Amino acid sequence: HNLSNPYRLFCLLMAAVGIQAQQPHSINDTQIINLTPGLATQCGFSFKFDPMGNAMFFASLQNCFSQNMDDKMFSLVMQFRLPGNHMTEDPVYRVGKTCSYTPWTSREILCDRNYMEASEQSIVFTSSATQPRVVFSPSKNVMNVDEVQRKGYAIANTPTRLVLRSPHNAEETYLQNVAGVPMRVLSTSTFFEQKWLVTRVDATAVCPTPEVITWYMPKHIDPLFSSDAFTMLEVYMGIDAKRLDTEEMAARNYSVLVTEAHIIVEIPVGAVGGYFKSHIQDDQYFVTYTIEPMLELLWIEEVAHEDTSYKVLFPITTPLMARPPQVRNYTVPEQAVFVLELGTFNLDVELLNITFPTMVLTVAECNARGFNVREQRSPDNTLKTFRLEVPFSDPVVFKERRAEQGVTTFTLQLIYGLVIFPEYAPFSHSAVVDAVLLDIVPPSVTGNCDQENFHITVDYRNQEPFFVVLVGKRLLNHEFAQQYLTEGDTDFTITLPFSSPDAVFELASLSLPFHSSSVRSLMATCLLLPYLQECFSNGTMTALAVKVESAPGLNPGQLTLSDPACGPTYSDDRVAYFHFTVNSCGTTRKFINNVMLYENEISLPDELEVKRNATTLKVSCYYVANITRTLAFLTRPRDNEPFAATGTGRLMVRMRLAQDASYNTFHQEEDYPVVRYLRQPLHFEVALTTSSDPKVALVLDHCWATLNEDRDSRPRWNLIINGCENPEDPYRVVFHPVVADARVHFPPHVKRFEAYMFSFAEDALEPSGQVFVHCDVVICDASSPSGGPCSGQCVNQDNPKRGRSCFIMEL
Repeated sequence: HNLSNPYRLFCLLMAAVGIQAQQPHSINDTQIINLTPGLATQCGFSFKFDPMGNAMFFASLQNCFSQNMDDKMFSLVMQFRLPGNHMTEDPVYRVGKTCSYTPWTSREILCDRNYMEASEQSIVFTSSATQPRVVFSPSKNVMNVDEVQRKGYAIANTPTRLVLRSPHNAEETYLQNVAGVPMRVLSTSTFFEQKWLVTRVDATAVCPTPEVITWYMPKHIDPLFSSDAFTMLEVYMGIDAKRLDTEEMAARNYSVLVTEAHIIVEIPVGAVGGYFKSHIQDDQYFVTYTIEPMLELLWIEEVAHEDTSYKVLFPITTPLMARPPQVRNYTVPEQAVFVLELGTFNLDVELLNITFPTMVLTVAECNARGFNVREQRSPDNTLKTFRLEVPFSDPVVFKERRAEQGVTTFTLQLIYGLVIFPEYAPFSHSAVVDAVLLDIVPPSVTGNCDQENFHITVDYRNQEPFFVVLVGKRLLNHEFAQQYLTEGDTDFTITLPFSSPDAVFELASLSLPFHSSSVRSLMATCLLLPYLQECFSNGTMTALAVKVESAPGLNPGQLTLSDPACGPTYSDDRVAYFHFTVNSCGTTRKFINNVMLYENEISLPDELEVKRNATTLKVSCYYVANITRTLAFLTRPRDNEPFAATGTGRLMVRMRLAQDASYNTFHQEEDYPVVRYLRQPLHFEVALTTSSDPKVALVLDHCWATLNEDRDSRPRWNLIINGCENPEDPYRVVFHPVVADARVHFPPHVKRFEAYMFSFAEDALEPSGQVFVHCDVVICDASSPSGGPCSGQCVNQDNPKRGRSCFIMEL
């Protein structure tokens, strides 16, 4: 039955297992080709079974066997063989279909079950075009069409399009996360070469990969409910009958979503808790992923008031997923050993033997022969590959010497024999790899120029540097090499300034003769004007005239500008340098539209020009008559930070008594003397009042009490010593922190402490006298403490730089 399909696919429904395609050669001549699974993937065919057990067959319009009529009409003829009872010949049915498809878009991507296809609009190439080259990204591997076909890809150039097709898991495809969705990507650039023309056509296919298992469970299981009124109390998920908590589910990337109608479970393919199993169909390698999730539900029906616990274990196995093995070639020809890696496989696959053109060897026999076969596992111990090393010198390697190219090609043909356990299902994978080794790598000599120098590089590859080097006419000796030579591991570079006497000037170029042997040389040439000139916006011009090799008798110092009185600002035996303004030395000016052109000439004086037959050199500058210029400047930090010299100034320090521990209100001068009872707390604040420098800090050094205003009088009782409380005081002072608020803008400028009211022994009988409290403070640089008191409170060091404040209180 033919099924209508508006897309780029033929669609056929049949009950068949044997499939053949007819490849048209001419109107009356066709060739029957068996469509194996590998060829179906490469050529754009796929099939599946519908729920009734019928096989649905799909083919890309641009498959390998369709007859293409100007990319508008496509015809396909297929033969289907139905298996019988082996007593009679199987019946064969011939089915044909023709489809039209217009219009094409510039780029069309097709993602089918087993392949991805990109169709790009292209141009018609004539028969003179060479075989295209395909460059894969991001590996940068380059292949011709034959190599592309051997690798399992397909490439075709139709009348108006370029078609590229690849298995989903081909070697050159790669996974990319697109907006959180894993996508399989194949990206290529195809180059078509014609005479005087190279055309590039890019083709990229991006297809999603089946990475998530979704299980829909009805929320309302009708046969179990007597009414629609119920409440879902608990929903738990587990694996293999074991309930998982929220953290375990998050670690495994499981998710459970409860909707109005369903409970939806999502499990990533390959997640912890499941396992992969290998399968073989028609010698093609497939895998499935199996996991047994569990749902545990608890609900209560609102009418019957009965609760129900429901648990279901539901094993899930994915459909077959193609995982065609790939042989990765890590061979380095210079090491003379083939290094191949076959993979990737599940752990239930084992390598039994390897078939070479002349023998079949088991794994043990390969290792005994020195082939070094070993199994390599992934870091999570879920996948494996097989690594093989075969020396070029072994007889199983075919060698072909190409003397005209100076290379030897080594070819290794092999068939891996593998088996899947425990079914012991055998399958194989073949590969052909080549390695090209240069027999003799001749030295290469390259050169380039920058603004000031020649750069000559000699790469002597794997040869010994046994040759003589001349630069100009001079031998590259040890002294010369120290000045100009830089050596690498297998090369050396000569850097020669333009001003070197070994560089010569010609009218058309700068040339540097370079000789690495009697038969091999390099002429490094830098194309420059025979004079260099520069124009400045302030109306000045500079010009440099150089002496050329064809005028060996020229004296650059005799050159002048148009005004013979204007000679060079500087000259030697090779160059003459001129510096002049545009309104001097005979400079002419003329207007061309909105441009002012200034011109002058460098030449020999009249009396010398005839004798020397010299060439006049013209220098010129042009300026736009009306233009706005933008000036820019760049600042740079000082080499040394500025510093302040020692000077004098005034700092005001004030000590006050707060009314309570909040330090919000203070006693005024008219309140003194303030009366307090013994052991009542006294809240002192010492503040720097005239400074707004955040880098300054105030530190309490010493505080004490006396019976009179004289700070040096006796008796004396210490409250704070060297920034700390007096250790002999039975009622020690308490320091209070200071934070910024509406009154205190700089907390380092303020110190607060709490002391307890006391009396001196002399006043113990009649404590009615006055007590004076004194403090010494230290003003410090808070940004760079220098030790001593400036290191903070409680530092037992003296500092002679102190401010003083006195406070009087009467008991």
